[in-house]
Amino acid sequence: MLRKVLLAGAAMSFVVGAAMAQPPAAERGGERSGDRPAAARPGPTMQAEGKKPDASTAEPNAGVLFKPEHFESEGVVTVEGQAIPYRAVAGAIVVHPRGWDDAARKEAAPGPGANLGAGGNPEAEASMFYTAYFKKGAPSADRPITFIYNGGPGSSTMWLHLGAWGPKRIVTADNGAHTPAAPYQLINNSYSMMDVSDMVFIDAPGAGFSRIAGRDKEKAFWGVDEDGAAFTQFILAFLSQYGRWNSPKYLFGESYGTPRSAVLINNLETGESVDFNGVILLSQILNFALSVDGAENNPGSDQAYITALPTYAASAWARKLVPGAPATIEAYMKEVEDFATGDYAVALQKGSELDPARKRQIAERYAHYTGLPAAYVLRADLRITGGEFEKELQVDQGLTTGRLDTRFSGPDLDPLSKEASYDPQSSALSSAYVSAFNDYARKTLGYGEGKVFKPSVNVFRFWDNNHTPPGRGGGSPRAMLNVMPDLANAMKQNPGLKVMLLGGYYDLATPFYEGWYEMHHLPMPDSLQPNISYHYYESGHMVYAKESSLKAMHDDVAAFISKTHGPAR
Repeated sequence: MLRKVLLAGAAMSFVVGAAMAQPPAAERGGERSGDRPAAARPGPTMQAEGKKPDASTAEPNAGVLFKPEHFESEGVVTVEGQAIPYRAVAGAIVVHPRGWDDAARKEAAPGPGANLGAGGNPEAEASMFYTAYFKKGAPSADRPITFIYNGGPGSSTMWLHLGAWGPKRIVTADNGAHTPAAPYQLINNSYSMMDVSDMVFIDAPGAGFSRIAGRDKEKAFWGVDEDGAAFTQFILAFLSQYGRWNSPKYLFGESYGTPRSAVLINNLETGESVDFNGVILLSQILNFALSVDGAENNPGSDQAYITALPTYAASAWARKLVPGAPATIEAYMKEVEDFATGDYAVALQKGSELDPARKRQIAERYAHYTGLPAAYVLRADLRITGGEFEKELQVDQGLTTGRLDTRFSGPDLDPLSKEASYDPQSSALSSAYVSAFNDYARKTLGYGEGKVFKPSVNVFRFWDNNHTPPGRGGGSPRAMLNVMPDLANAMKQNPGLKVMLLGGYYDLATPFYEGWYEMHHLPMPDSLQPNISYHYYESGHMVYAKESSLKAMHDDVAAFISKTHGPAR
């Protein structure tokens, strides 16, 4: 069900989504059309085929069920006029569940049938796929490195890889239309992050080319804290394998990748004593009680309706459905935010005591801002969910409005449904990303022979939403996940940590004002608020799917990284 798979389009980015006119064709930058390119070769850490280590001898990143992998290739990317030669490594790092202990494994007697559980260790293992890009000729010890991942949970990171930061960028329709079928174009990415940072794109356990195996493998890796532990272990192993402990370090997460970042930065800084320079959050959701998807299932809590209203209004503004609206979206959002947090919020708080005449006034103003009929707003008791808005905004035209990016539209699947039953933005872009990444990974990176690439995996049957916030001995008593305390704790324990929030005005999966609200309610001293910066774009959940927004986002992120570590190298 679409509303439940909050971050499965986030599979798209979690996914994240977008639109615009297709740029002109460009050269493919020397990509080969044959099998594995000559430059892609097994690297020095590739284990020889043969007997796998048994449980009594396996070390970290030398698993029993999986083995580390390492394939290298080379290339050049031109970023805003600057040619940057790079070395690419596509590989896998083996990680273990929480509670795994290499010493306990060694102490266990290596008798017949020794297995993953030797020494009382968990009997599961994960192979986490990554693609790393290193600038050639740069001193790796002091060059920034950024760890990048999408969300879902259960999404691969092909979205950020080919859509935002990698050296190659997929060309998709830039105007809200459905991108035509293959052949697709991968072009030089003029907005890659390579001008300011080395990059590591990471697939979550089970997604993309990552795999999980062993007894209770889903329980071992598919959960808030389990996922955070796996990414923590991956980053620590990567820093050791590539000698990057002394590099300026950053996290970049999108969609569910933002709560992952909150858990991860707290793990790294307070659990592992590894400070980071910055955390960049794209399309943020830290408190799931603020999600407007399914808000009707939490009666008595109205904040989700308040923080979603600016996105409803932005969507109507973009479609020119608002008479007399300000010329700029920034001015319009200020007006709508004042209404949402003022008269509208007060009306919702009054509940059944709200005067009927006043209720009609609020409904009419709501309708003016959002393009919905006032009668519909009244029938909904002033409370419109995301799925209802997507269904109703263009219902007279037989169209469903996009969720990940409300500038997208598609034919209604069910004209009589109450809510949208699919996401036109996800349908418009997914094939381009999936096809292009399969081609790029196998032909250019030299990775994927004999393997199936999984754009996303359905983790929701197994996903454990229980989370232990900082300072609590047991699990969280909250009905819904809220990792705001994790980010706040990391910022308090490292007062120098800088956080950057990025969002799209047309994102209904994680509305931009929801993230703003969360950041201004973090449980930490007001003196740390200046450590947070905000940037918003006329795009959707996948800000980067609109080229002009990608350029603006690149410039903002490049400035953030340069400012928080010194001049780029």
